[in-house]
Amino acid sequence: MTSNTRVVVIGAGLAGVRLARRLGELGTPALLIGEEEHRPYNRVLLAEVLAGRYSPEVIALPAPAELTRARVTGIDRAARTLSCADGSVIAYDKLVLATGSNPKLPPLRGLFTDDHELPEGVHAFRTMDDCLGLSKAVRPGVRAVVIGGGLLGVSAARALAVRGAQVVLAQQAERLMERQLDPNASRLVHRHLLDLGVEVHTECRVRDVRCVGGAVRSVEMADGYALDADLVVLACGVHPRAGLARDAGLAVHKGVLVDDELRTSDPHIHAVGDCAQHAGTVYGLAAPALEQADALAEVLAGDGTARYTGTRSLTRLTLAGGTAFDLAAFGETEPRPGDDVVQLADATRGTYRKVVVRDDRLVGGVLVGELGTVGALARAWEGAEPLPADGAPLLHLLTNDGGS
Repeated sequence: MTSNTRVVVIGAGLAGVRLARRLGELGTPALLIGEEEHRPYNRVLLAEVLAGRYSPEVIALPAPAELTRARVTGIDRAARTLSCADGSVIAYDKLVLATGSNPKLPPLRGLFTDDHELPEGVHAFRTMDDCLGLSKAVRPGVRAVVIGGGLLGVSAARALAVRGAQVVLAQQAERLMERQLDPNASRLVHRHLLDLGVEVHTECRVRDVRCVGGAVRSVEMADGYALDADLVVLACGVHPRAGLARDAGLAVHKGVLVDDELRTSDPHIHAVGDCAQHAGTVYGLAAPALEQADALAEVLAGDGTARYTGTRSLTRLTLAGGTAFDLAAFGETEPRPGDDVVQLADATRGTYRKVVVRDDRLVGGVLVGELGTVGALARAWEGAEPLPADGAPLLHLLTNDGGS
């Protein structure tokens, strides 16, 4: 690629910022377009801002030199231009969609006002504005209901409890973080939240949001039970933000379809991060987004051999504070018939370690509590090398706290 080729990146989250910085280092500067007023920031750490542990400045990302604040409303693929909400037009030679994801809003009665806005006191938890709005509203004794018991819901419930709120977490599935954790690890997360004063309801579906004068007052469950609420946090997951791509006629399934060069159905347009779907997978996690950004930087800088072949991603949640809590999950945490499973649990310390071995290879694991072992285990998993037959090194990995 020639040095005067104009690369434009839409989205100033983790993936977009990483890509723009790497391109600059490789001699192919990019124009980064972000629509949020705040400095680019690490979305993974928003719960720590809500908990009061970090200020927004602490989670800011080092922004590239060329950052434009605008909301892109359309892509003209024939002219290779972008239309923005302020009327401006931006030309590109290569375009990268790093538009991220939007929060899923559950189909609840009363969730929206007549103006199609969320009622006062009801918050999504996806952006810095969401976080700052919640931070302003939370105070000791406020009654908060968190809807969703996945990674985001658990993080939000804990942060609100640390701030002194009376928190109820409503999870539709039978246990917390069911996508990442096995039942034993879910129980430890549940216990940790109970110790913080969070009331946890599983197998519980919220039906209604009840408002008075435009402000939330309660939520009603499917069984008719009502929970008083001054605050409601929607933590029901995310979906790829692919509207721009779809409107421009690009191939979109769950996310924007990309090949191993992160290229969309238009050879002049690429996609990375939460909005991209590679080999059938939309990751929605930080590590794959960063790996995609690094690979695409090499592609756009002219490396003809650079490819992205997928990420073996590890989910990690570190909750610091008075009662620290740490967990990690990777690969297949539920064994198949014939797999070997090694588990170590210490009820007194609240720690739990489990790994799944198949054909002498580590295929997954889940760790809760003191996670000194996570680095060594993750490296053994990522390397996919056969484990020694006597099993001793695996036990060493599980019990050695110096591996991270």
